[in-house]
Amino acid sequence: MGEDTDIPAHPHGPRELCEPAVQLYTEALRKGRIARSDLTPAPCLIDMALVRPDPQDAAWLQPVPPSAALAHLLQPITREIHERVRLTTALTETLTPLTAVASDDPNLAITVLEGMPLIQSALAQATSAATREFLTLQPGSTRSPQVLGPALRQALSAIERGISIRHIYQHSARYSPHVRDYLEHFTPGQVQVRTMEQTCDRLIILDREVAFIPATRQRDVALEIRHPALVTYFVQVYEVLWAQATPIAELLPLVSPDTPVTAVQRGIARLLVEGNTDEVVARRMGISVRTCRSHIAKLTQALNASGRTHLGALLVQSGIVDTAGPALPQLGSKNQ
Repeated sequence: MGEDTDIPAHPHGPRELCEPAVQLYTEALRKGRIARSDLTPAPCLIDMALVRPDPQDAAWLQPVPPSAALAHLLQPITREIHERVRLTTALTETLTPLTAVASDDPNLAITVLEGMPLIQSALAQATSAATREFLTLQPGSTRSPQVLGPALRQALSAIERGISIRHIYQHSARYSPHVRDYLEHFTPGQVQVRTMEQTCDRLIILDREVAFIPATRQRDVALEIRHPALVTYFVQVYEVLWAQATPIAELLPLVSPDTPVTAVQRGIARLLVEGNTDEVVARRMGISVRTCRSHIAKLTQALNASGRTHLGALLVQSGIVDTAGPALPQLGSKNQ
């Protein structure tokens, strides 16, 4: 017994056999025994009880038959497997009946999706499961082909399944070549599209059962919402915005025949009068700062303003900007 303690520890795990051990064990099986001193490079043979002391000579070891050794080594592993199966069964039997209770918990009806791959995967899964309706609110006009490509494939697949699709964009999207290319893939009537001056942030609703909204300004985190009350509220907001939006097939009217100001420029004018910076105006109108300043220059030229302060006064005097502001929509109106 004392001689066993002289065998050094081995670097690999307790349930592993190294190549030297396999070679020595094979030699011991052939010869019927092996010298204890030969086990220096493979102490795992003793640790795994593949050899045992020779009762006639302590300097030698005898090999344990492989079948007996295998049965001995598998016993703890088998017990561990049986214990894990028992634990899995117990947890399943305990927690499965509680899923019906948990489904009524509002907190579990909101899932945080972090990272674009997870967001896109959840959207694709929900879109594939939809059967009736697909509503989207898309602010801005800078959606890239990389974003519109997957959106187009999802929309075409939804149309093939008989799902109705409605999109709300901002007016600036009317001049986006990417959005125009996206819409050209549909025949008239397949997709309903309207635009409006300003909207809230991105919103996607499927079958009036699940909604997706961004959770950060960068839109790299989103919320998947399945709480019926919240989804119903989002649908009401969407219908109010839809009623106020202009079908994309219709031309946006000028503010006045005498003042050729477009609907986009009218929105910019309203935000300028409110005292917003060019950056804020551009973000809320869904356009770049450069495009925003180009529209401001056209407004300045159209009204013959001498500067920004003079432009603000002329915008109000000309009637381009209604200082009273538009009436806020009521969510309980008949437009729902």
